[in-house]
Amino acid sequence: MKGIIGKKIGMTSIFSEDGKQTACTIIEAGPNTVTQVKTIETDGYSAVQLAYGDKKDKHATKAEINHYAKAQTSAKKFVKEFRNYSIEKALGETISLDIFAEGDKVEVVGTTKGKGFQGVVKRHGFSGVGEASHGQHDRSRAPGSIGGSSYPARVFKGMRMAGRMGNDRVKLKGLKVVKIFPEKNYILISGSVPGHNGSIVLIQK
Repeated sequence: MKGIIGKKIGMTSIFSEDGKQTACTIIEAGPNTVTQVKTIETDGYSAVQLAYGDKKDKHATKAEINHYAKAQTSAKKFVKEFRNYSIEKALGETISLDIFAEGDKVEVVGTTKGKGFQGVVKRHGFSGVGEASHGQHDRSRAPGSIGGSSYPARVFKGMRMAGRMGNDRVKLKGLKVVKIFPEKNYILISGSVPGHNGSIVLIQK
């Protein structure tokens, strides 16, 4: 396992030499600072804690400031722990995009856009009534019957109904690293990545 914390910038397209277009997501990944190294002897498992994004000391607790001071760095906004990290790094060292190469297959973890409380047409793709009713209004997007009457006299668990949509943690596998711009800390990954522009994502391999 090796990975890095990044921020989604947006989407663009890359054209190959033969004219093939590939939709890509731009992610500003790193540099990340190693703020803690956990070992089996001291913590019971092996892991590396990475931090990304600076924040002012007035917005951090005293415990956070002292924790980051051990790595000789300022307070950070985002912290993530990667278990069984394959790259050996000491406390205070940085992780950059050189851990990846163009053509690598990676996994990206992000939080999808929140849609709020949505009905069954948008949330589950129901088609609604689909035809005119006998004068009944507000039926075109209704869910329809959801359960039995005297038997089973309940609604089955997992019934697709209206409810909160989005804001879910999602992992996409098998994405390809198309291009890397180390001078800007930009990495271009094929396809779409969950989350809005500016959201935090994890890239791991």
